[in-house]
Amino acid sequence: MLRKTLSVLATATLAIGLLAGCSSSGGNDQAGGKSTEPSADGGKVGSAQVIKIATQSPLSGGSATIGESIKLGAQLALEENAAKFKELGFELQLIPFDDQADPKKGVANAQLIGSDTAILGVVGHYNSGVAIPSSEIYEKYSLPMVSPANTATDVTDRKLKTVNRIVARDDFQGPAGAEFAVKTLGAKKIFIIQDKTAYGTGLAEAFKGAAEELGAEILGFEGITIGEKDFNGVMNQVVAQKPDMIYFGGMYTEGGLIIKQAREKGFTGPVMGGDGMDSSTLVEIAGNSVLNTYITSAAGVTTATDAGKQFAEKYKAKFGKDIEGYSAYGYDSMGVLLQGIEESIKANNNALPTREQVAEAVRNGKEFEGVVTKVSFDEIGDNDYAKIFIYKFEEPAYPAAQVDEVSK
Repeated sequence: MLRKTLSVLATATLAIGLLAGCSSSGGNDQAGGKSTEPSADGGKVGSAQVIKIATQSPLSGGSATIGESIKLGAQLALEENAAKFKELGFELQLIPFDDQADPKKGVANAQLIGSDTAILGVVGHYNSGVAIPSSEIYEKYSLPMVSPANTATDVTDRKLKTVNRIVARDDFQGPAGAEFAVKTLGAKKIFIIQDKTAYGTGLAEAFKGAAEELGAEILGFEGITIGEKDFNGVMNQVVAQKPDMIYFGGMYTEGGLIIKQAREKGFTGPVMGGDGMDSSTLVEIAGNSVLNTYITSAAGVTTATDAGKQFAEKYKAKFGKDIEGYSAYGYDSMGVLLQGIEESIKANNNALPTREQVAEAVRNGKEFEGVVTKVSFDEIGDNDYAKIFIYKFEEPAYPAAQVDEVSK
């Protein structure tokens, strides 16, 4: 792939910086905060050689709440590891990029990331539809990616050497939700709505197949468009069919409106969705209508352990805001990546490793003890210890109450 000239790359990087500046990050709120120009030797800060880690997540737009929380979690992990790498002779730098939940933007950013030879890894993405095309670029550059949130099966089913995730897949999440809906909630007639994205459609189809195998009748499988705000048409279909449950495959921005508008149409039964609904903003949008809503999530309750509680306290102290569902997963993804880099440095006689060496070390990493999950990657980059958690909103407050946990 041809390299862009330094001047063109610098101009493009400035644009990325302005976009990512929408993020409230507690300090490092530009696209990297420092130059993202390619540097043949990685650059130096004093006597230390620079190692950059990029994040890619939506820092502006409708998904910014979770996208920023991933970036901040990763930032906290990087800063906590800075002293250790300093002793090895390396200066860690975080380079955050705003993918705007847009595949085209994610790919454009990925080209910039791949061209900066000082970047040795990526923490991202939030949206599977952005991660899939962007990761094709990372693979070309042999640049390892660790995802804190992507659940679509195609993320790892392509068997790319550089792509890994620490959360569960949709073909695990969808059936887990279906089993809970049919066996625990007694849903026999279900109306499914999905947002026509790789994530939303994939999750909805996985749920649909499992629910039908369990004996449920699917009354509808309707698609909506991201960014829409009036779902009157699909809600009229829902009410006419009189389902026991509504299932939504999509994100919290549309999910909150769907819940609210369903209640306004008189639907009082349970609404269920996936991890794309796992956000405090869901409650802000739906308000009291969120009651009797269930979500399956690849993210566990961070504060369920002492380590998680300590993380939440540190996060709040540094950034002045409470954790979101994927804050700690951004933190653990960065931890996995930094462990791979550290092992590669030591295996390389304490010299700067290649991206290929880091990618191999990350994929072969075993038994990493994170704040919210243990991590061991299988041959295609899925985490052997990934779980699905089921939550119920019993009051209009976040987080919801955990009602079940499903292991592989």
